[in-house]
Amino acid sequence: MIRIVTRAHLARLEDDARIASEQVRQISGAANEAFSRHVRELWHVTDRAKRAEAATTEVGVLLSGALAELSDAQQELLRKDIEIRRLREELSRGPVEGETVTVLMHHGEPHAVYASRNDAHADTATHGYPADHVWKPCDERPAAAFTWRCEAFTYNPASNGFHRANRVVPRTLDGAA
Repeated sequence: MIRIVTRAHLARLEDDARIASEQVRQISGAANEAFSRHVRELWHVTDRAKRAEAATTEVGVLLSGALAELSDAQQELLRKDIEIRRLREELSRGPVEGETVTVLMHHGEPHAVYASRNDAHADTATHGYPADHVWKPCDERPAAAFTWRCEAFTYNPASNGFHRANRVVPRTLDGAA
């Protein structure tokens, strides 16, 4: 088969080729532009995911710290609740005969009342007395003559009160009582 190509036909083919080439160039540009948009969008999404992951990690650390603090607070609350129950039981039982309390006196004036002498001595350490201070029994001088003095008081149910445990026995002065 022989085909005869005329100039007009060749011109139409060249125009069609040029149009097709232009369409390929436009479609290729649009495809490149769409690909670039998708790459930018992927980069932004990846960046947001990394930031969200970092924020999640930070929140996890904060949450674990808060949970640890909550656990410590709950344990402290439980200890205080136990101590409150113990003190309520002790308070409801009332004083027992022979029970002793220690009154810490500062220059003869009551400063505080303690369940034990050791507690009173520890408190004087907070007021400038050395913690290793050796406590000696007080002599017959008045309580006001001492900077710090511990006096023991024992419960007596007959009088419904606490009385000084160590009563000073008066000295005899040349036969006088």
